Amino acid sequence: MPVIRSAIPDAPRGELPPDADAVVRELYSHHAEALRGYVQRFCPDRAGADDIVQETFIRAWRHLPQLSDDDRPIRPWLFRVARNLLTDADRAARSRPVIVPAEAADDARDDTGLEQVLDRQLVAGALQRLSPVHRAVLVETFYRGGTTAAVARQLGIPHGTARSRLHYALQALRQQLQDYDDAAA
Repeated sequence: MPVIRSAIPDAPRGELPPDADAVVRELYSHHAEALRGYVQRFCPDRAGADDIVQETFIRAWRHLPQLSDDDRPIRPWLFRVARNLLTDADRAARSRPVIVPAEAADDARDDTGLEQVLDRQLVAGALQRLSPVHRAVLVETFYRGGTTAAVARQLGIPHGTARSRLHYALQALRQQLQDYDDAAA
C-alpha cells in the first residue's frame, strides 16, 4: 500500500473519509510493525516505543484529510512523525530535573551533622580503648585502605597474624559499641 488513496477509495480529496477509523486500522496493519521496529532502536523501553507508535497513528488520524489529498506514500510521513516524536521525547527527558525522593520525617537527619560528629567521637573513643596492635591493624586496613597483606608487610608481621589481629580488633570494637548501646538504652 504505497499511498493512502488506496485505503480511502470513496473519500473526496482533502476530506475525512466516512470511516476514518477503518483507514487508520488499515494503515496500522500495514505499517505498525516496521514503525515499531524503527522506534525501538531509539527508545529505552518497549512501553515508550509503543507510546511513540500510538501517537504517530493518532497524528495520522488527525491529518487524514491532508494525507488523503496527497499522492505521496504515507510510510515516509509516518517515520518522519515518529522521528520528530522521538526527538521531542529526548529533549523533554533531558530538560526535566532529576527527581530525588523526599525523606520521610522519621528518616530526616539533622542538618548540622551533629549525629555524624557524635558517631565519630564514639568510634574514636572505642578505638582508643583497643590494644595498640589491634588498633594499628584496624586503622591501616579500614582508614588507610590497605589490604591485610600490605598491612602485614608494613607492620613487619606475618599475613596470618595481621588477619587474626584484624578479626579480634573488629570483635573488640563491636563489643565496645554494643556495650555503649546497652548502657545508653
